[in-house]
Amino acid sequence: MRAEAQAHVDTINAAMALVRRFLDWERALRRLDELNARVEDPSLWNDPKQAQAIMQERRRLDESIAAVNAIERERDDTVELIAMAEAEGDAEMEAEANASLAQLAERAETDKVKALLAGEADANNTYIEVNAGAGGTESQDWAEMLQRMYTRWAERHGMKVELIDYHAGEQAGIKSATMMLKGENAYGWAKTESGVHRLVRISPYDSSARRHTSFASVWVYPEVDDDIDIQINESELRIDTYRSSGAGGQHINTTDSAVRITHLPTGIVVACQNQRSQHKNKAEAYKQLRARLYEHELRKREEEANAVNATKTDIGWGHQIRSYVLQPYQLVKDLRTGVTSTAPSDVLDGALDPFMAAALSQKVTGEAVEVEDVD
Repeated sequence: MRAEAQAHVDTINAAMALVRRFLDWERALRRLDELNARVEDPSLWNDPKQAQAIMQERRRLDESIAAVNAIERERDDTVELIAMAEAEGDAEMEAEANASLAQLAERAETDKVKALLAGEADANNTYIEVNAGAGGTESQDWAEMLQRMYTRWAERHGMKVELIDYHAGEQAGIKSATMMLKGENAYGWAKTESGVHRLVRISPYDSSARRHTSFASVWVYPEVDDDIDIQINESELRIDTYRSSGAGGQHINTTDSAVRITHLPTGIVVACQNQRSQHKNKAEAYKQLRARLYEHELRKREEEANAVNATKTDIGWGHQIRSYVLQPYQLVKDLRTGVTSTAPSDVLDGALDPFMAAALSQKVTGEAVEVEDVD
């Protein structure tokens, strides 16, 4: 088999091996048998809520297992076809089989990511919070570029974007902004973006045209539905109201209706100013707080397993998860996975899927990659 075809086979094998590992294949097969037996029991629907959860788990497992089996079967059939074409010297058949193998490799990568989006809250809508680091206008402009990047990424995936909270910079950009992304697996995809992002470029605000480095932090947390019980003690909250403020075109009102809630035990702060009434802003802020506390608990569990906390670091040198270099060369580099792009303009326009997919895979393998930052 030629090198190109072998490369496609290697891609398929790696993707399916990761999915099998993620599912814990033998356990998943046993679990699917158990769920199939439960579904056949007429008493299952005596508890509709539990029945629905079982049906959802069964459907997710069944689809993942069926996808792996189908891809591996097609891989074997196509490899056999290529071997036959080579033996018979049929170049046309070999070319068609190689094209099919390439398409199958793409499908394997897509199905791999879909299978990895099976976490407790992965299917939920998500909040994305962007905060400028130290550096004044430079960092505030960078924070606004990140806000636009995630907006464009969401739009590429057919998601709805709502601006929840917005604080404009003094001259340009934003000090902070919180968005809600509504769509399929919004949190599952976006959760890997939490961390510090670094930008290197010739500053448009520097009359001497010098290169500047700017930092901004991103925090991603899932929307919490009413089925998840999050206990909030009112005595542990500080609630402040203030006048809303926003840049032109942001459609944010300027009445004394904005609400900020601080959860004293954790130091978590949430705010909302996109509604006209203080009552509605308070209700939305409570939703955000429940979501942040839920994400806090999910992250605590992950930290106990991995002893890693990537999001509670300073917004500056040594803590970034990704670097975006616009000058003197063009490169975006993820410092966790080593994934790169030589088209920063595409990345900043929302082309984030390769970075997210690699980070999702790394969460399964747990394999650290030695990656040097870029200058």
